[in-house]
Amino acid sequence: MKKKIFLLAGALLFGFTMLFAQQSTNNPDEEICNHILNELKQHSEKPTPELVVEAGKLLMNTPYVAHTLETEPEQLIVNLRELDCTTYAENCLALARTAKTRKPSFKHFKNELQLIRYREGEINSYPSRLHYFSDWILDNDKKGTVKSVSQSIGNTEFDKTINFMSLHPTSYKPLKNNAVFIEALHKQEQELTKTQLYYIPTEKLETLKHQIKNGDIFGITSTVDGLDITHVGIAVFKDNELYFMHASSKAEKVILSEQTLYEYLVNRASVSGIMIARPQ
Repeated sequence: MKKKIFLLAGALLFGFTMLFAQQSTNNPDEEICNHILNELKQHSEKPTPELVVEAGKLLMNTPYVAHTLETEPEQLIVNLRELDCTTYAENCLALARTAKTRKPSFKHFKNELQLIRYREGEINSYPSRLHYFSDWILDNDKKGTVKSVSQSIGNTEFDKTINFMSLHPTSYKPLKNNAVFIEALHKQEQELTKTQLYYIPTEKLETLKHQIKNGDIFGITSTVDGLDITHVGIAVFKDNELYFMHASSKAEKVILSEQTLYEYLVNRASVSGIMIARPQ
C-alpha cells in the first residue's frame, strides 16, 4: 500500500514538473504575464475595470524604474519587472483586456499593449508613442480601450498650452539633436492644445469622488508650464474613501497609497486635479 502511495505521489510530482517545464520560458516578462493571466482567470466574469484592479494588485511591489521605454529605434518594450507610473497603468489595462479574451496569451497581451501605447496602435518612430497622458486618453478613447469621463464628471475646462517636450528636447534622449522628431512632437502639441480638454479640479474631488469607479485610470494635472499630466494612477475605493495604486518613485515600487487621493493632491505643489480614463 505504501509503495502504491509513493508511486502515485511520484507520478503527480512528475506531472507538475512537466507542466511547469512546458509553461516556463526564457523570457521572464512572458512568465510574469502568463502567471498574471492565469490568476485573472478566476475573475474573468468581472468587468474590465475590476480586472485592471486585480492586475494592479498582482503587480504590487514591482520596482519603480523610469525610462524603460527609451530605446532606439522605437519598438514595443515589454517590461513587467520594472515599472513607472504610466507603464504600470498601461500594463494593467493590457492584462485586463487580454484576460477578457477567449484564449489569453502573451502574444495577445503584446498586441493590446501596442494598441494602448501608440497612436492608432501603430509604431512609427519615437513620435508615434503617446507621450502626453491627456493625448493618451484621447487616442485610447477613439480606439475604444477607455472612455474619457472627465467632462461628464467634472465638467471643467482644462485650458493650457502644451509644449513641454518640444521646449525641453535635451530632457528626452531620442529628441536630442533630432529636429525631425522635435517638429513632429511640436505639431502634436499644437493639435493637443487646440483640443478642448476637461478635468476634475482638486477642490471638487471630494464632492464628486463617488462618480469615480474602481479601476479608473487617472492622470494628475500639472500647473507646470507646458505640461499636462505629472503622474498616473489607478483608482481604488477602501472603506468608502478613494485611494489609488501607483508606481511610486518615492517608495521605489508599486504601492497602494497611504493617503486618499484628495489628501495626496492637496499636499503637493504644482498639481491642480485629475483627468480620468475608464477602461472599456
